[in-house]
Amino acid sequence: MILSELKQYLQQRGQVTLADVVNHFDVDANVARDMLQVWMRKGKVQRLQAAASCGSACSQCDPMTTEIYVWGAPVKGRQYVRPDCGPF
Repeated sequence: MILSELKQYLQQRGQVTLADVVNHFDVDANVARDMLQVWMRKGKVQRLQAAASCGSACSQCDPMTTEIYVWGAPVKGRQYVRPDCGPF
């Protein structure tokens, strides 16, 4: 995986989980995080804060599916809730 491939993938998808990146590029999670950090430092990618209940209320989510990355400028207060998580 090179930075330009990751950029294109993020731009096409808009929003991805760490698990998406790991599976798509067949890399270790730490490698994917390092590459995402490059784009984060450049201000091109933001990591979304999972909603408070996500990953803690039911404890059934894989942590890599609650680590969300979005291509684009940061949006203050933006949170992500998995569509398959019910209200808690």
